[in-house]
Amino acid sequence: MRVTPGASRDEVRIVDGAVHLRVSAPPADGAANAAVIKLLAAALAVPPRDLTLLRGASARLKLIGVALD
Repeated sequence: MRVTPGASRDEVRIVDGAVHLRVSAPPADGAANAAVIKLLAAALAVPPRDLTLLRGASARLKLIGVALD
């Protein structure tokens, strides 16, 4: 998924089959990554503990793992 930190509002969009997340948190001290996990968890209706940032901690393109029961 593609992430845009420092946006004016938080939102999840599907653009050309790809997930785009916009978070208002700044890209400093992991704040944007935490906001991405929180926003995606809300969108998927799962607890944030079920999501793991697998790749892209300091990049705009991220890979998030979702734990299934």
